[in-house]
Amino acid sequence: MSYKYYPDGICPIQITFDLDGDLVKNVAFSGGCDGNLKAISRVVEGMSVEKIEEYFKGIQCGYKSSSCTDQLAMAVRKAYEQAV
Repeated sequence: MSYKYYPDGICPIQITFDLDGDLVKNVAFSGGCDGNLKAISRVVEGMSVEKIEEYFKGIQCGYKSSSCTDQLAMAVRKAYEQAV
């Protein structure tokens, strides 16, 4: 199933992704640092929700209280909980 998430406090305005059970696929960010976000999307392709949280939850970007990866971790957890 496809999901859209509107992050808070980071450069991208939207994160889209698919969930196949607990596996995350087709991650795309709208806005933000294009190269880094494409790299993040490739790294997490096929990764479980749990692993994404383990690796990325709580990471901050500079002075911000969150980051693109932290928001991705929140997004996939929220979607997974809604799906089950």
